[in-house]
Amino acid sequence: MWARYRLHFARLLVVIQLFQFFGCFLDVANTSMGYRNLSQCVSDLERAGHLVRIKAPIDANLEAAEIQRRLYLAQGPALLFENIVGCRFPMVCNLFGTRERTHFIFRDTLEAVRKLVELKVDPNQFFRRPWRYAGVPFAALHMLPRRVSNGPVMQHETTITQLPQLKSWPNDGGGFVTLPEVYSEDVDKPGLMASNLGMYRVQLTGNSYEPDREIGLHYQIHRSIGVHHAKAIAKGVPFKVNIFVGGSPAMILGAVMPLPEGMSELTFAGALAGHRIPMVTRQDGPAIYAEADFCITGTIDPERLKPEGPFGDHLGYYSLAHDFPVLKIEKVYHRAGAIWPFTVVGRPPQEDTSFGDIIHEITGPIIPTVLPGVKAVHAVDAAGVHPLLLAIGSERYTPYNKTRRPQELLTNAHAILGQGQLSLAKYLLIVAQEDNPQLDIHNIAEFFQHLLERVDWRRDLHFETSTTIDTLDYSGTGLNEGSKVVIAAAGPSIRTLPTQISCGWRLPDGMSEPHVCLPGVLAIQSTTNASLLTSLPDDHPLNHWPLIVLCDDSDFTAKSLNNFLWVTFTRSNPATDIDGIGVSIDHKHWGCRGSLIIDARRKPHHAPPLIEDPAITKRVDQLAAPGGPLHGLF
Repeated sequence: MWARYRLHFARLLVVIQLFQFFGCFLDVANTSMGYRNLSQCVSDLERAGHLVRIKAPIDANLEAAEIQRRLYLAQGPALLFENIVGCRFPMVCNLFGTRERTHFIFRDTLEAVRKLVELKVDPNQFFRRPWRYAGVPFAALHMLPRRVSNGPVMQHETTITQLPQLKSWPNDGGGFVTLPEVYSEDVDKPGLMASNLGMYRVQLTGNSYEPDREIGLHYQIHRSIGVHHAKAIAKGVPFKVNIFVGGSPAMILGAVMPLPEGMSELTFAGALAGHRIPMVTRQDGPAIYAEADFCITGTIDPERLKPEGPFGDHLGYYSLAHDFPVLKIEKVYHRAGAIWPFTVVGRPPQEDTSFGDIIHEITGPIIPTVLPGVKAVHAVDAAGVHPLLLAIGSERYTPYNKTRRPQELLTNAHAILGQGQLSLAKYLLIVAQEDNPQLDIHNIAEFFQHLLERVDWRRDLHFETSTTIDTLDYSGTGLNEGSKVVIAAAGPSIRTLPTQISCGWRLPDGMSEPHVCLPGVLAIQSTTNASLLTSLPDDHPLNHWPLIVLCDDSDFTAKSLNNFLWVTFTRSNPATDIDGIGVSIDHKHWGCRGSLIIDARRKPHHAPPLIEDPAITKRVDQLAAPGGPLHGLF
C-alpha cells in the first residue's frame, strides 16, 4: 500500500517540476490574460470591431432597454452610450450578446477553466496527460483572491440618484441595476473564502424608498445571501452588503455561476479573469472589489421590509411588488472614467441566454460527477429556465425484465431536484439514455418526441403538490408556492405520434382552432377548462394525441417551438392545471388512460406579460432609420 502512495507522490513531483519549467514560458507568452477592468474590455472590443460608440443622447428610461433587446435579437455589436440623458456616466450593453463575443472576451482563460473542470471530473488525467495541463496550476492560483489596501473604485464618491436609472419596461417600479454583483460575507466565518457573490435584483429608485438613503434588494429564499442574512439575524449583528457594478467581465459571470453553497464565486471569477481578484479588506464591513466601476455599501435592516418592484422579468411577465429587504446606504463609490454595464431581461431569448450557454459549456461535463446516473440536464431557456427542465438519466435497475419502466430515473429525478437552482424546476422531464444513446438533450423537439412515444400517463407522472417554486413564477397558489411534476419515460415506443389533424370530429363547446405544435402535441383554443374533455370516451380521436394544451390563442402557441414552450410551461401549475382523459387514482397515484391535458390559459392571478411602449418603439425606429445613429446596427 505504502509503495503505491510513494509512486503517486513521485509522479506528482515530476508533474510539478514540469509545470514550473513550462509555466515560465506560459507567463511570458500569455501577457494579455483577461481584463482587469471594464474599460480594458470596452477598448479591446472596440479595436476588434465588437463594440460601437453612440454619441447621440439616449434615455435610460425605456429607450436604452429597447435598443438592447433589438441588438440582441439581431446579434448586433455591444454599444457604448456616451451621452445618457440627465446622467454623467456612460452605459454599455450587449457585452455578452453573441456566443462569438463571449468567447472573445474570455479567449485567454476559458480553455484553462475547461481544463480545471476536466480535472475535477477525472483527477487521474493529471498524470495521464501532464503536457495538456501545463498551465492549470497557474489558473488554480488565480482562484485565490488577493487582499489589497485600496483600489481605483474608491477614488470618487457619488449618490444613488446620480447613477444611471435604467427602466426596461413601462410598468417597472423605478430604476434598476440589471448586472449587479452583490457581495456578502458569512458572519460566522468572515472573510473572502466563505463570501457570496450573486446577481440579485437591485431597485435604486421609486416606490417608498428614501432617495439616496435606501434601495431595494430582491433575493429569493434559496439564495446563498439569504443564508448569510439568516445567520446575521441569529447572531444579532448588522448584515452589511456591498454591491459592485462593472469591473472585469469575469466578475459578472462569476455572480451568476451556480457554485455549491460555501464556495466563494471569487474563486471562479479569478480563474476566468486570469488573475487573482483584488479585494480591499476593511474592519468595518465586507471587502470591496478594487477594480469595480461602482460600489454601493450599506446595511440591511433585518426588521424592515419595503415593497420592491414591479419588474419585467425573465419569464416574460412582470414580477409584482412584494416586500423585500431594504439596504440603508452608507457610501456610493466610483472609479475615474466609470462605465455602467447593463442588460435587459424579459421573455427569452435575451442576453442572459448567453450566460446560460457559457455556464452549461463550462459546467456540463461535471454534472455526472455530482449526480451519479444523470447524463445531461437542460434548463430550457425558452420556457423561462426554471419552469421546464429536461434530463437524460440511466435506467439500469431492471436489466433482465422484458418490460422496462422508470425506476432508476426516479432516483435521478429526486437527486436533480435536490440541487441548488435545479430545485426550482416546475416540470422535470427525464428519459433513459439506454433507449437512445444518441439523443441530444438540446434538440427539444426530438426530446419531446422520444418522451411522448414512450410515456405511460397511468404510471409515469409523479407530483409534488405543495412546495416552493420560483419567486418570479405567478402560476402557483401564492408567492413561492406551487407544485412540481416529474415525467419519467423509459422503455420501447408504445405509440406512433400523429402529425396531422384528422377530419370528422368536433370539439366540445367553448373549444376551437386545433393546431399541431409538435408530433403528438395539439394546442386547442379554449374559453373553458379541461372538464369538457376529461369525460370523452377512450376511442375519441383526440386520444390519439398524447399531449393537449389548452390556451388562449392556439395559432400563436403553435406558431413556433419557443411559443409552445413559453405558453405551456410558464402559464401552468402542475397540480392544478394538469388533467386527463380517463383519470384514475391508484394507491394515491394519479394517472390517466388517454390524453394528458395542460391548461395553459392565462388565469386572473397571473402577472401581466411584458409589452413595449409604442411611443418608445417609434423613437427607436427613428434612431435606426437611414441617417440615424443606430442605422445598420439591427
